[in-house]
Amino acid sequence: MTDSVEPSTSSSAEDPNPSPNPNSLIHPRREPFEHGLLPIPKLIFSDPTQTLAPLKQKLAASSSTLRVDTASLVESLQISIDHARLVLDTLASVLHSESDPLARAKPDEIDFVGADLRDLILFLYIQSYKKLLPRAHKDSASVADVWPSTSAFDGYLSALSPLQLVRSNSRRFMPSQADEEAHQLSYLQKHLANIVSLLAEPAEGEGEESLVLSMEGFEHLGFLIQFGDKGSEGVPLSQATPFFANSDPDMPAVPVPAAQVHDWLLQNIASALESISERMSAKENGPSSGSDQDVAMADACTSSNKASPSARGPSFIEGISKSSYVKQASDLKGSSVKVINCHDSVIYILAPLRYATIYGCSDATIILGAVGKAVRIEHCERVHVIAAAKRACIANCRECVFFLGVNQRPLMVGDNHKLQVAPYNTFYSQLEEHMAEVGIEATINRWDEPLALGAVDPHDSLSHPAGVSDTQAESAARLDPDQFTNFLIPNWFGGDPGSTKDNPFPLPDVYMASQQRNQKNLGEIKQLLKEASLEENRKRELSCAIHVYFKDWLYASGNIRQLYCLQGD
Repeated sequence: MTDSVEPSTSSSAEDPNPSPNPNSLIHPRREPFEHGLLPIPKLIFSDPTQTLAPLKQKLAASSSTLRVDTASLVESLQISIDHARLVLDTLASVLHSESDPLARAKPDEIDFVGADLRDLILFLYIQSYKKLLPRAHKDSASVADVWPSTSAFDGYLSALSPLQLVRSNSRRFMPSQADEEAHQLSYLQKHLANIVSLLAEPAEGEGEESLVLSMEGFEHLGFLIQFGDKGSEGVPLSQATPFFANSDPDMPAVPVPAAQVHDWLLQNIASALESISERMSAKENGPSSGSDQDVAMADACTSSNKASPSARGPSFIEGISKSSYVKQASDLKGSSVKVINCHDSVIYILAPLRYATIYGCSDATIILGAVGKAVRIEHCERVHVIAAAKRACIANCRECVFFLGVNQRPLMVGDNHKLQVAPYNTFYSQLEEHMAEVGIEATINRWDEPLALGAVDPHDSLSHPAGVSDTQAESAARLDPDQFTNFLIPNWFGGDPGSTKDNPFPLPDVYMASQQRNQKNLGEIKQLLKEASLEENRKRELSCAIHVYFKDWLYASGNIRQLYCLQGD
């Protein structure tokens, strides 16, 4: 099985497989593919099975607990301590099991808690995954994940700005959910034989030729796949299968032949791909849906059809232009959000989240409440992002400022230019409750320790200029303290019971001093105006002049639109 990378979908007559569950389709877990890929050359193998099989054996022999800590990663993968920590941090953020010690570990415990060996092997395997290109494709499921590839056009495309780069494709920004799901399922279909073999063990007394999969080993496939529409909140993976669903909880389940598991999963993947194809065909012949992420941009203020949540997957906020937009926890279905193709707007998402993605936005301010797993900001220009998050990844952005409260080092990848980072600078009444709910610690803020990886993302075919594969991504500069200001979130919902009265992340001394200096200057100006010995008509003239200048600033900065939109809400 380990030699095959393109398995057949047929099953043998001697080994009949249970038919796929008609009531519950298989889905790829999107999180590892969207938030778990690292452009570290030493983690990307041309033949993952040949490399990872002996690595698994070596690590299993050296650990009685089947857990791999930072020191073992450094030694076995020959990577730096920073990269080893990044592997564990990233894996922790995309794990399928919240009960795993790595998922529950505090930031200073991750080095020693380590990763389950089987989860680590699957994480390393999918580093060979290649993202779906942001372009139209009639048969997305057949798009090959060739590794690696270069193009004569790559050098030209990489010279464009992030938004020009995306707009140079025929499709509008991101592929649809269905496109991406089909692409991920096709990748799993192609590599399933190898993946199953890496989780399997030789049958007792039958040698290497006969591999079996225990129920525990099968559960680790939950890192990559899931059944039903509730995602990681659904039933355990083994309970959705005919192999282990009726196992006695007090007795160890009998291992199942790996080939039987493999063939059954292939049938399920084929059924899921067929279902996606039928759904996409029906959508092409019927009215368009907002959840396909192809909603046209509108210049109006907030409207009810802008966010398109679904039972499974993220809520979408797309195409907001020249307006203000507010979402609270009660407005969102699910624990993930994607903000896509928004321009010249202010977007408030004041909710506890697991994952957040900001993609293809420009000239906007985006405030994220509390993101407990990971936030990814990609292909953005002149955007201010204010986020409290466990970890943040910034890719292919230009002239953006990030006001961060993050427990892990911000990750800079791809073709970034003129980025700045600053400490977190706002609050709303429920912020601390939301942070506690998703596990963000206000006492740890590593906003000023960005970690830059490769300028070329090997998972993305759009960023493959020849000869620069080893170039380090541009890091981010610290925002000048004199340019640092607090961002005020209006209290639209006055009755909200919240305990947060101030920014929960302590400000560094230099930023605090600058802030106090600005407040002192403002106070002195107010006092001078108050004490100015002017006649009443002069005071009125001064007041009118101040209002005129303020109004001019509102119009010039575009903030007048925010006032009108919020007033309309």
